[in-house]
Amino acid sequence: MKSVRIKLAVLTSIFLSISGATSAQERFVRPVDDAKLNPSFLAFRTKLISAAERKDSQFILSILDPKIELSFGGDAGIPAFKRIWKIDSKNSEFWAAFLQVIKNGGQFTGEGATRLNLFAAPYPHTAWPDDLDGFEHSVIFGNNVNLRKEPNMNAEVVTRLSYNVVRIESETVPKSGRSEYPGWRQVTTLGGLRGFVKQEFVRSPLDYRAGFERKRGVWKMIFFIAGD
Repeated sequence: MKSVRIKLAVLTSIFLSISGATSAQERFVRPVDDAKLNPSFLAFRTKLISAAERKDSQFILSILDPKIELSFGGDAGIPAFKRIWKIDSKNSEFWAAFLQVIKNGGQFTGEGATRLNLFAAPYPHTAWPDDLDGFEHSVIFGNNVNLRKEPNMNAEVVTRLSYNVVRIESETVPKSGRSEYPGWRQVTTLGGLRGFVKQEFVRSPLDYRAGFERKRGVWKMIFFIAGD
């Protein structure tokens, strides 16, 4: 009996060690929002969110910097913004993309006395760890997000994830380039948990992000860009 108890203790110790090692490998990018540090920016952002929610194209155009950066290929300026996003249409893809950016935190990125004059959003971009490759990793964009065994809403829930860093598994059909699992992402956490998550709950640090600068007392959007 004594030997059985010893074996059980050893096995328990091994299991706990393995579990601890696995959980220790998990990485997270948790929400952060510095907007409250500058009441001027906080008030501006509140108005901006309201305008985006009602799809007020005139307000959006009024806060664009004349040289706003829109791509790494040289697209810049308000005429280019109008051409790319066509925000006079209520069906423009800009509205959903921009609200995902502006409603999800961010940080001031200036230096010294002007630190609070520059703000970038959303938090998965600003808070991304320097030692993780943004091309290879994404983050779970939410709290208690279901990780499912299969890519459907009736599939078994493996666990729930909150802000975990994940790797995206291959998800395109060879030659066609189409998604193998429309509406879903097959992910693996750094701790080894694997399954499927709804697409809207996975975000890359290289997805759309926005930058704002206070110029002569007025906040302007100086970039709205994706990629690297």
